[in-house]
Amino acid sequence: MTDEITVLLADDHAMMRESFRALLDVSPGITPIAEAGTGAEAVRLAREHRPDVVLMDVRMPEMDGIEATRQICADPATASVRVLILTTFDLDEYVYAALRAGASGFLVKDATAAELLTGIRLVAAGEALLAPRVTRRLIAAFNGTGGPAPAPPRGLEAITDREQEVLTLIARGLSNTEIAEHLHLGVGTVKTHIGRLLSKLGARDRAQLVITAYESGLIAPRPA
Repeated sequence: MTDEITVLLADDHAMMRESFRALLDVSPGITPIAEAGTGAEAVRLAREHRPDVVLMDVRMPEMDGIEATRQICADPATASVRVLILTTFDLDEYVYAALRAGASGFLVKDATAAELLTGIRLVAAGEALLAPRVTRRLIAAFNGTGGPAPAPPRGLEAITDREQEVLTLIARGLSNTEIAEHLHLGVGTVKTHIGRLLSKLGARDRAQLVITAYESGLIAPRPA
């Protein structure tokens, strides 16, 4: 990725896309390179332009944002593309499914301009944009739906005790620096542990590590 972050805007409302583009056009280091009005178009344009980040609405015609996210994240040609889900409120019933499909995080549509720009930069850098409070509520809601439980994540048997500690703290929303301080480690060592976790668990990024921690029962959802 170059210093300039490229962004694909995917939303079926033209006014919303225009609003985002107007903001990004005047934001240093971020360039909107394409717009999609449907999920299918978002997948096609992601393959064509290979943006660093896709701002993805959930409810779109032809193909919803969840399926579009799944296709983008599963395609080797767009495996490096990060998807940032846009939702109307923090308990959108589809957000959890989008995270499992490979999204790196989510923002509510009434987020401030500063929050949006920070979110894009964080996701482009490989970080997860997940508020621990909202994550707990989302997963608790999912677990309470009565639907089939997800299959236990593979690779957990291969992680060390220290890696499990790091994974637990990631799931609680701690940054690398905070994890380092908590475990009395260097930040570089924490990054090494995270790299090994990503490899062993087959996770794309920190967002997927958070999902794995909850689905495995390593972290139990608590009431919001």
